[in-house]
Amino acid sequence: DVISTVEFNQTGDLLATGDKGGRVVIFQRETESKGVTEEAGEVGDSGEYNVYSTFQSHEPDFDYLKSLEIEEKINKIRWLPQQNAAHFLLSTNDKTVKLWKVSERDKRPEGYNLKDEEGRIKDVSTITSLRVPVLRPTDLMVEVRPRRVFANGHTYHINSISVNSDGETYLSADDLRINMWHLDITDHIVDIKPANMEDLTEVITAAEFHPHHCHLFVYSSSKGTLRLCDMRASALCDRHTKLFEEPEDLGSRSFFSEIISSVSDVKFSHSGRYLLTRDYLTAKVWDLNMDKGPVETYQVHEYLRSKLCSLYENDCIFDKFECVWNSSDSVIMTGAYNSFFRMFDRETGRGVTLEAWRENSKPRAVLRTRRVYTGGKRRRGDVGVDSLDFTKKILHMAWHPEENIIAIAATNNLYIFQDRVNPDAQT
Repeated sequence: DVISTVEFNQTGDLLATGDKGGRVVIFQRETESKGVTEEAGEVGDSGEYNVYSTFQSHEPDFDYLKSLEIEEKINKIRWLPQQNAAHFLLSTNDKTVKLWKVSERDKRPEGYNLKDEEGRIKDVSTITSLRVPVLRPTDLMVEVRPRRVFANGHTYHINSISVNSDGETYLSADDLRINMWHLDITDHIVDIKPANMEDLTEVITAAEFHPHHCHLFVYSSSKGTLRLCDMRASALCDRHTKLFEEPEDLGSRSFFSEIISSVSDVKFSHSGRYLLTRDYLTAKVWDLNMDKGPVETYQVHEYLRSKLCSLYENDCIFDKFECVWNSSDSVIMTGAYNSFFRMFDRETGRGVTLEAWRENSKPRAVLRTRRVYTGGKRRRGDVGVDSLDFTKKILHMAWHPEENIIAIAATNNLYIFQDRVNPDAQT
C-alpha cells in the first residue's frame, strides 16, 4: 500500500510509517548490525532499520448518519515522549485518533489456577489445590495494544495531530476545528466554522504545538496565513495572538493564486523561534518575532508555474507536500515530483535536488544531484520540465532528531539515507 506518513520517535531509534491500507509498520535501528538491506538503503555502519512490528491501526468504517464511507488510510502518526520501557504512539485516519502501546515481552506466566496450559477455562470443581504462577523465559515478542480511542471529535477530515511538550495533551485539527485531548477530557480550542457555511472563506490545513511552551500552538490556513495562539489568554483560541501573512502582489494575481498559496504543512524549528511552511511552489521560514512576512523564501519547483493549468486539470495542484528541519535547524527539506526532493542550506541559501529511486537503495550508493532543464545550456542528465513524471511524488518525509538520517516515502517505497562522508555535516 502507498505510504501516507513517516515519523521518527524522539530518539530516532524507531521509525513508523502508515499507509493507505490502515497499517502501521515500525522499524527499529539495529545499532550492532553491519549489514545494509536494499529495501532500507544505505544507512552506514552505525546500523540499519529493520522491521520491528506491524499492526493494523484502522479499519474501513461507515458513518451511518451521513451515509459516508470512512477510509482506513492513516493520515498522521506521532510518537509520545517515552516515559518507561514501553513506547506510545498516536495514529489517525480521517475521523478517529488511536493511542497504541508498543512493548516487549520475554517472559510468560505459567501455572494458572483457573486455566490450563492451552488457556482453556477449567471446571472449578476439578481444582483441588492452589498454584502460584511463575514467569518463564520465552522468545522476545513485541506486543502492540490499543490503549484509547479518541472518536467523534471531528466533523471533517483530520489533517494533523501534534503532541504537546507536556507529554500529557495533544491536538488534532480538521478543516474547521482544532481539538485538544487529555486522557478522559477533550474540548475544541479553535472553531472557525461560520454560522452560515456560505460565508466560509478558508479552512485549517495544519496545526502544531510549540516544542517548548505547552501553551502555544500554530495553525495554517488555505489562504496562506499562520495564526499563533496562546491558551493562557483564552480557553477558546478563536482569537489569535499573532497573524503571519505575506502581503499579496496584486499585479501577479491569477485564478491559481489562492490554490498555490495554501499552506500544506507547518513545522516549528527545534529551537522554537522559527516556523517552516510549505505551499505548492515554495518553502518559507518565518520568525515568530516578525509577522509581516517570511524571513526566507525558497523556490522548490518554480518551473511549474507555467504548468499550473495542466496541473489543475490532473488535480496535482492540490497535492500536499510536507517539510522538515534537520536537527540543528540549519537545513530544510521538502518534496517534489519525479521522485525528487529538495534540501536548502539556510546559511548560504543554496538548494540541491536529489532523487529517491531504487538505484540509490543499493549498499554504499551515493545520492546524485539532479537538475530540471528550463532553458539555457543543457547538461547531461538534466530532466526536461515536460518529461517530469507527476505520478512519482515525494509528499512525506522525516529527519532523524539527532543525526543526518532521512526517511523518504516514495509512493509504496520507503528510502532511508545517511550522510556517511561527514556525519557532522547537515547536507
